[in-house]
Amino acid sequence: MSEVNHRVLVIPNYQDWEYQALEQLCVHVGRGTAPCYVEQSDVKAIGQRCVSKTGFDPSYARPHSERAMAGTLQAIDGDVLLNSTGTGTIGRSVVFRESGSFIVDGHVTALRPKEGKFSSVWLSAVLQSPWGQEHLERFCYAGSTNQVELSASALRVTEVPTPPYNEQSKIAEILDTLDAAIRGTEAVVAKLKAMKQGLLHDLLTRGIDANGDLRPPQPEAPHLYKQTLLGWLPKEWDVAELGAITRELTQGWSPDCPSEPALAHEWGVLKTTAVVWSGYQEHENKRLPERMKPRPLLQAEVDDILITRAGPSSRVAVVAHVPATRDKLMISDKLYRLRVTGTQNPAFIAAALSSVAVQREISKTISGMAESQTNISQATLKPLPVPVPPKWEQDAIMVGIMSQSQKLKDEEALLYKLRLQKTGLMDDLLTGRTPVTALL
Repeated sequence: MSEVNHRVLVIPNYQDWEYQALEQLCVHVGRGTAPCYVEQSDVKAIGQRCVSKTGFDPSYARPHSERAMAGTLQAIDGDVLLNSTGTGTIGRSVVFRESGSFIVDGHVTALRPKEGKFSSVWLSAVLQSPWGQEHLERFCYAGSTNQVELSASALRVTEVPTPPYNEQSKIAEILDTLDAAIRGTEAVVAKLKAMKQGLLHDLLTRGIDANGDLRPPQPEAPHLYKQTLLGWLPKEWDVAELGAITRELTQGWSPDCPSEPALAHEWGVLKTTAVVWSGYQEHENKRLPERMKPRPLLQAEVDDILITRAGPSSRVAVVAHVPATRDKLMISDKLYRLRVTGTQNPAFIAAALSSVAVQREISKTISGMAESQTNISQATLKPLPVPVPPKWEQDAIMVGIMSQSQKLKDEEALLYKLRLQKTGLMDDLLTGRTPVTALL
């Protein structure tokens, strides 16, 4: 067996690029120094939290004394900043491009390129690649599990297959363009999530009038509202006990099942993780062994409201759709299956049960209990106050919520596609499998 070369970063090299050590490409590879923090300063110290997964975050940089600049490492445009300590953060890198005065603290290593030797975006991408992360972990980290640190000396002698500078620049251009698209889509997703939460609150407290518009807020139109156990609600709405609008409330069954999920058309038992705030997750189930007889009466069906009674309790989701391959799932004993009367919209009632006001009422009943004992009983659920608008308004509210949810899903799908595209491009470009000129 050939001896492993600890210096060589093992990565496919389809173009036979020359291997060069990082100390050949950089004018500096090393950590910063311990900062001298002050209350206010125009100089900021870069710590680990500044080197985030999504790029450089200056909001975490802390003021550093302008009188203590001697011997500090000042960050300049184009530096590659590499986290050098900390479980979960070590090995994370970004390209520094901020204006203003910054120094690098002792938990961050700066790699400063020689002019015309390497593109910062290209090198950061190499370090963040699976090959780069594996090399850093195997050969550049030292210390115990909780005190692992990156060795600057091992990093300096690390050799990487290095494309010509003009090719690096083109690779960086492609990755920068894709990163900009990803950041833009992430911003849209974050905005839509905030809008959805705001819209959900408005729809569940103000509702929709006969003209299809949101009612004005209570302070602007107090005559349209009444005070209830759940706060101010439209006068046309009732507040009913959950038991009064429920035709069935059933607890499930938890047989001893293997951990793997059921295959297509096999019987399975839903776990509590099948119920999350974002919806019903049918893939979160355990396969029922063939030796055990299923209980079809516990089967989850469309329009069922599922409520976690334990671990953690009171999460709510409605079964909006059952794929043909997932039509044999039963609820576990840590779940309730709630079926409402025909005069209610199950999706609306599920949304109402998830609202801040109703969740607050649930919290009152379990406050003071140990976390291991916060099981919601049927006696707790049945008297729970729930807002009950007219059925036509419940339907209209859910149209608004579903429309906003679909916009969010579309953008999240686009974000997933962009990230997948970046992963594929990095694999092609950093290994030379696809020449960058072909992509341009």
